[in-house]
Amino acid sequence: MYKNFPLKNHRLALPAAQAALAAGKQGKFWEYHDKVFENYNKLSNELFDQFARELDLDMERFRKERVSPEIMALINRDLREGSRIGVRGTPTIFINGNRLEQRSPEAFSAAIESELNRK
Repeated sequence: MYKNFPLKNHRLALPAAQAALAAGKQGKFWEYHDKVFENYNKLSNELFDQFARELDLDMERFRKERVSPEIMALINRDLREGSRIGVRGTPTIFINGNRLEQRSPEAFSAAIESELNRK
């Protein structure tokens, strides 16, 4: 499950989250998400619109939903939940509620195996 946790020190993190969720309202969250992360070093509000056009989104709907109270409520819910469980940065990965401290392939495998063996 993906949760939003836009960092305050990244001035375009919140607009990027809003844009991806707005794209999700048209069934294109992951496609939009991938474009954001592929272009992380050159993000801009203009680029957010360009991504939407490339994905053939309804631009009027996209722009309206990007700034909707519903989208902000989703982001704020994720931020509150993340803060409550100790998220301090991104990415933060949890496996069955346990934060994965080491993000190496070996650590992923060990954490998954541990959870599978508990069942």
